[in-house]
Order: sequence, then C-alpha cells, then structure tokens
Amino acid sequence: MTYDFDTVIDRRESNSEKWDVKAGELPLTTADMDFKTAPEILSAMQEKISFGVFGYEYPTEAYFKAVQDWQQAEHHAFAGTDWMIFTTGVIPAITASVNFLSQAGDKVLVMEPVYNIFYNSIINSGRQVLASQLVYDQASLKYSVDWADFEKKLADPLTSLLLLCNPHNPTGHVWSKEDLEKILLLAQKYSVTVISDEIHGDLVLSGPDYVPAFSLEEKFTSNVISLVSPSKTFNLAALHAATAIVPNPALRARFNRAVNKYEVAEPNLLAIPATIAAYEKGGPWLHELKAYLLENRNYLAAFLAETLPQIKLASEGATYLAWLDLSSITNNSAEFSRQLREKTGLIVNPGTVYGGNGASFIRLNLAYPRVQIKDALQRLQDFLTEE
Repeated sequence: MTYDFDTVIDRRESNSEKWDVKAGELPLTTADMDFKTAPEILSAMQEKISFGVFGYEYPTEAYFKAVQDWQQAEHHAFAGTDWMIFTTGVIPAITASVNFLSQAGDKVLVMEPVYNIFYNSIINSGRQVLASQLVYDQASLKYSVDWADFEKKLADPLTSLLLLCNPHNPTGHVWSKEDLEKILLLAQKYSVTVISDEIHGDLVLSGPDYVPAFSLEEKFTSNVISLVSPSKTFNLAALHAATAIVPNPALRARFNRAVNKYEVAEPNLLAIPATIAAYEKGGPWLHELKAYLLENRNYLAAFLAETLPQIKLASEGATYLAWLDLSSITNNSAEFSRQLREKTGLIVNPGTVYGGNGASFIRLNLAYPRVQIKDALQRLQDFLTEE
C-alpha cells in the first residue's frame, strides 16, 4: 500500500469537533476521517497559501472540468459543465433550496432512518418534516422503499420537496438504477422537486456502484438537483466545497438564484485548488483508501460474528459508517450509547437521531487506523460482557 492509513493522528488539540472529548475517550462519531488527505491535495493547498494574496475568488472552468472528468472516470456518468453550480457545501445548498424552492409551512419528504442534519435544514426553514419509513428486513439486514406509503406522502398537497440520500446515510444503501428512476418519476407525478445528497457517492466499498441521479435519461431528471462534493471522499469537510449538478435549465436557474440569495456560492481560498487536485490526481489515494475501509468493515463483521453475534452489521455497500442492529439487546440506543460512553469511553451515534427504526441501532465511523477500530470493538465487548 502506497499511502499510510495506519498511523494514529492525535487530533485532540486540533480544534476538531469530534475530538473535543475527555482524556481516554474514543469518538467514532462525526463523519470525517482520521486520515491525512492525499499528498497531491496538500501540495496544491500549500502552493496556494505560499502565493500570499487572499482576495475574493470564483470557481474556474478548470474546476468544473475536473468535476466532469471525475464523474466520467469514477462513475461512467456524464455531467455537462454548464449543468454545474458551485456551492459552499451540501447542507448549505440544501438549506438554500428548502428556503427558495418551497413555501413556509410546506412539507419536505425524507426516507427514515436518514441523515439527521436534514431535519435541521427543514425545521429551521419553517417547513414540516414528512417521513416515509424504509422497510427493514431483519433476515437480510437490508432496507427497501415502502412504495405505497412513499407515493402517498408525495401526493400530499403540501409536499413540495424530497430530500434523497444517494447513497443512503446511515444505512449505506446504494439505490439501484431502477429504484432511482421510480423515485424520480413518482416525484415528477406529484410536481415534487428532488434534492439528491450524493456526498457519499465516491465511497461505495462493495457491490454495484452508485448511480448519480443527474446521469439518468433526460425524462427522469427534469426535477432533480444532485449535490456532489470531495469533502467525504478526500476528508476535506472544512474547505466547504460542493457542486450542484442540475440537468434541467429552468430548475438550474431557480437553484442558482437560491444559492446567490443565501450567499452559498462563494468559494474560500483553498476550495478550488484542493478540489481540482483531488479530482485530477486523487484517484490512486481514494482507491487505496476504499480498500482499507473495506478491510476495516470486514474486520468489524468478523469480530461481531465471532465475539458479539447478538449485534448484526446492517450496513450495505456504501459509506465508511457502520449501521449496527442492536434489536436483540435494546430498543433504546440513546441510553445504550450513554452507558457505553460512561463505562468505556467509546462514543457512538445513537440511531435515535436518524428517525425510523433507529432506536434499535447505533452508527459507528470506521474511517480510523485499524488499531483504533480494534480498541473500539474491545471496549464494546467489555461493555457487553459487564452487562
């Protein structure tokens, strides 16, 4: 392996939100990685800083071309550069869209369990959360859409937006082309705009690759805004860079007005060069990263099967986040997580924050050197042994 993913990096004094914890505690929570980013990206950032002039900047044609080439190379997906709009992040883009593309009091549909920050964008904008529950098959440990309920929620006259997670967080579900087409056509039927968060799209670790919503045939994409970003892929969250890919010109014009009105279209100093370097030169680093993350997930799966069979790994193919089924142990993952931290110092995300059936689940971040994953699982085993 060319790149180092085994060295433990001490982030406790680095102003890391995740690592603002007590001595001895181990947080496997917030979805950033405990690995240094690709050296090619660091070089591009250092070159930019050494220039020494930090005035206003704007996205370049090279930036949009890098996004286009990456999508084609990694996912065999075409995106016209004229379809693209820079934003300062997926969540700012979602929040701007909720505010601009819907009315106060409207309903915004999500499929639970789902990324909890979606709720903030909806509620803080004065809209209502409307949830369709994903169907969980405990035998296969997989989720699927309750199509009757999903269509019923779309048909609600107050439903104006659907927030889609593609691939899905926290379950790791990778939407098939057929399911994605069905979702988009149903949304079109009821004049619902789809905002597709595709931030984990580059992190499919096993199984079929994800299908970008923007890459479907034109008849499916008239109502879709896809949001892609290098932030999860290359551990660049603090740079606040994302790209909206909107095939439909009329919807693209509306989205462009939204991001400009809510001031989420201006890049910071490092966003453009880092993104270009990531997409032009970061492929080899990413491919080694994904192999390492898959090994971490396989280690977790084997550990649970051999040592803690009462816990089931319900993660599917995507993301570096593990979704663990504790239903044979508890239906109160918030209390479970509280006691786990108190007794062992291991910090996890209780599934309750994601809605749906999350009260019987916890979420673990696996983007750590393996020695820390082993430490975490030993703490988990110790906790359950004490019980």
